[in-house]
Amino acid sequence: MEDLADPEVGGRRLVVAPALAAPHGIAVNGHSRNGAGSIRRPSTRVLVLNASYEPINVCTVRRAAVLVLKSRAEVLEKGEGALRSERLEFDRPCVIRLIRYVRIPRDVHRRKITRKAVLARDAYTCQYCGHEAAGLTVDHVIPRSRGGESVWENIVASCAPCNRRKGNRMPREARMHPARRPRAPGPTVFIRIAAPRVPLAWEPYLVAA
Repeated sequence: MEDLADPEVGGRRLVVAPALAAPHGIAVNGHSRNGAGSIRRPSTRVLVLNASYEPINVCTVRRAAVLVLKSRAEVLEKGEGALRSERLEFDRPCVIRLIRYVRIPRDVHRRKITRKAVLARDAYTCQYCGHEAAGLTVDHVIPRSRGGESVWENIVASCAPCNRRKGNRMPREARMHPARRPRAPGPTVFIRIAAPRVPLAWEPYLVAA
């Protein structure tokens, strides 16, 4: 069994660090994480809420446990099973809330412009025709050849036919305007990308955001 104790770690670094794979060897209800694939394994990821209940990140179960043990966070939702060390048994966290508010830089998510994030932000829907189609592409509203930049405010999800139809034209020339004004997404988008299979316990907090 792995001791849940951990070296001193700054609360902010724990929260904003990318989610990592959970460590091996933690006992869960008597079943090792190293067991056969046939054993159902609880989620290794935990939703982290700011003190204001705003979802800000996803972290590992171990990191969530450290935050709680150091009284830097509280458990709002419990997962299946329990974590055990030589000295204690600990409820597996599923959703935790920071005790102190952590200020998140406004531009923290603007650095992560990816096709996957653009599609998730636009709900996997073409912003020109409104259809949910497989194999969506991304389109620069103002074409790069016309001075358009690769920024959140100028990139939208587009189906292939709409992308070809618009081509190198400006929205006014093509008479094609995005259904919603594109903008930088909130952390919820990246949380859903980090955990494609969102646990039901997370949904109320993500919907509220």
